[in-house]
Amino acid sequence: MNRDSGIYVAGHRGLVGSAIVRMLQPKGYTNIIIRTSKELDIKRQADVEAFFEKEKPEYVFLAAAKVGGIIANSTYTAEFIYDNIMIAANVINSAYKTGVKKLLNLGSSCIYPRLAPQPMKEEYLLTGALEPTNEPYAIAKISAIKLCRYYNEQYGTNFISVMPTNLYGPNDNFDFETSHVLPALVRKFHLARLLGEGKYETIKEDIKRFAPDFKDDVVLYLSKFGITNEYLQMWGSGEPYREFLYVDDMADACIFLMESYDHKDIGEFVNIGAEEEIKIKDLAALIKKTVGFEGRIVHDLSKPDGMPRKLSDISKIKALGWKPMINLKEGIRKTYEWYLSSGKGVKR
Repeated sequence: MNRDSGIYVAGHRGLVGSAIVRMLQPKGYTNIIIRTSKELDIKRQADVEAFFEKEKPEYVFLAAAKVGGIIANSTYTAEFIYDNIMIAANVINSAYKTGVKKLLNLGSSCIYPRLAPQPMKEEYLLTGALEPTNEPYAIAKISAIKLCRYYNEQYGTNFISVMPTNLYGPNDNFDFETSHVLPALVRKFHLARLLGEGKYETIKEDIKRFAPDFKDDVVLYLSKFGITNEYLQMWGSGEPYREFLYVDDMADACIFLMESYDHKDIGEFVNIGAEEEIKIKDLAALIKKTVGFEGRIVHDLSKPDGMPRKLSDISKIKALGWKPMINLKEGIRKTYEWYLSSGKGVKR
């Protein structure tokens, strides 16, 4: 990419897209093209085609997606498969039709079979059944990978796909109903600590950032999400292992690949991960300590655990010269500091 190349970042307000924009700017890239969802609905084919014809970006980071944790994936099944298939199909096809030089498509490690051997290598794709709790999202992401592959084969495009592990960091989604486990726990422990300190008005301010019409009793409202001043309730046993990658590392890997490598170097797709895993219950203990909550952690064993383990094999991207830099303890600290200072939370 040249410093004045037109670079379209789809999903620039999201976790990954915002990190990519944040890291492109200091590198001197001056022609970053962005649109909010109100300005461009990328689920609408005609709108996307008109946008690409007008702007003619040379490079595309496809970071837009409908995402969420187990609750959201299980509740909005049709939306997750439809929205994500339409986003990928519209952007990838328009990139081909307008001659985009390179496109980077972001997937998810949930594409792998539920019982895939660990750590998960790229060649394990479609070798077994998917995890039921996120199957619609996984199918949409697999479709995007295959679109990139077959456009490359038939049309000679240069579209690459990356499969990140679980991501977290600034601009993450902290809404209880749609967030992933790490940001959800950060916010829950934060509110549990405030509840124990009797800071009810501060809690109300936090809740109203996500539910502007909130008028309920604070204690009753938080109890619906397993938050009390004495304990915090978590879904499942806490025994599954998960791998978490700080989003700035993810953005760095994406830009590294876009600047230096083509689809012939990468193959169908490449994993991006942190090379360390942790049990969910140990993750909760680490976040609890970081936030400063002194109560207990209890587990709701009636709720699903999801995949028992998800560790990415990142030997392929490491061989290209990239590796993660931010460990989990540091990343959680940075995430909580951002939450407190960003208007998504309230400082002590």
